[in-house]
Amino acid sequence: MYDEAFARAVSGVHRLDPRARLAGAAIFSLAVALARRPDTGALALVLGAALVLAARLPLGLVLRRLAAVNAFTAFLWIFLPFSADGEVVFTLGPLAATVPGLLLAGTITLKCNAIVCALMALVSTVPASDMGRALRGLGAPASLSHLFLFTYRFVHVIARERTRLSWAMKIRGFNPGTNLHTYKAYASLVGMVLVRSWERAERVHRAMLCRGFQGTFHSLNELRMGPADMAFLGLTLTASLALAMRDLLT
Repeated sequence: MYDEAFARAVSGVHRLDPRARLAGAAIFSLAVALARRPDTGALALVLGAALVLAARLPLGLVLRRLAAVNAFTAFLWIFLPFSADGEVVFTLGPLAATVPGLLLAGTITLKCNAIVCALMALVSTVPASDMGRALRGLGAPASLSHLFLFTYRFVHVIARERTRLSWAMKIRGFNPGTNLHTYKAYASLVGMVLVRSWERAERVHRAMLCRGFQGTFHSLNELRMGPADMAFLGLTLTASLALAMRDLLT
């Protein structure tokens, strides 16, 4: 769940306007995602790591989240090295790992880590209460902003409801296994969680309408773009363009 583990630190990155951080993360991620060369991916990872250090994020938690990401990219190293034609590096039975295949797997791994580092430094440092307003300030639909805010507000409530129902099943002697009874029990659990969530959403919506809600959230803390925010966006755009041009021209 969105626990705001990185939003509680204090750094220059945290003082930037949330809209500048979201826009900077989008620009940087797009430039890195379009890169094709491994050296460009390595340079992007250096920039992403620099953002993490600038945000003063707890390195232990950063490394744990990167480990989770690399658990997925590890599967790429099982297939991609053997999927491209070129100079053979080693063979594994009938399979031959090639230089282009290894470079492709390495490039994707570097780009994934660079993008995740940038997102942790720029997006995960935005408190949930500011994320919705920042999305709305960048032109996102109001419904998307509301969906994010309400999801954050009630995902913990839904998780507690699921835990309560799970404990009720165990108290009644439920012992999970690989059989039809277990599958039916878990299907009923998911169904009950969805029904309880829908009922709570209906009650919350009626309560908001009774209190005069007209589709707009008001806040006493207005978002303001200052010189530091504009300078950050300029640097991010320059670095992203430099990465893209380097990747295209070299």
